[in-house]
Amino acid sequence: MVALDRVFGLLSEERRRYTLYYLEQQTRPVSIDEVAEQVAEWESNPGTVSIPEEKFDRIEVDLRHNHLPKASGAEYIRYDPEVEEIEVTGTPRK
Repeated sequence: MVALDRVFGLLSEERRRYTLYYLEQQTRPVSIDEVAEQVAEWESNPGTVSIPEEKFDRIEVDLRHNHLPKASGAEYIRYDPEVEEIEVTGTPRK
C-alpha cells in the first residue's frame, strides 16, 4: 500500500504533477527528452512559437536529478537512468 504522505509528496511539485500526468497518458516507456518537451510546453505561455533551449535544458536537468528519481521511489513508476526512460507500471494499491 502506498502511504498518503508519499502520494502527496509526489504531487506537491507542479513539474512532477505535469510529468506524472503525461506518463499516465502513455502506453509505453518514454524518454526524458519527450517528457521535458511536453512539460516545457505546458509551462510556457499559450501561443508560444518555440521554447527557448535554456528553458528546455533547465527542465530536463530538474527532471533527471530531482523529479524522476523521487517519482521512481513509488512502486508503480519505473525510471531507468541508464536508458533515460520512465513509465507508469500500474496504479497504487488502496
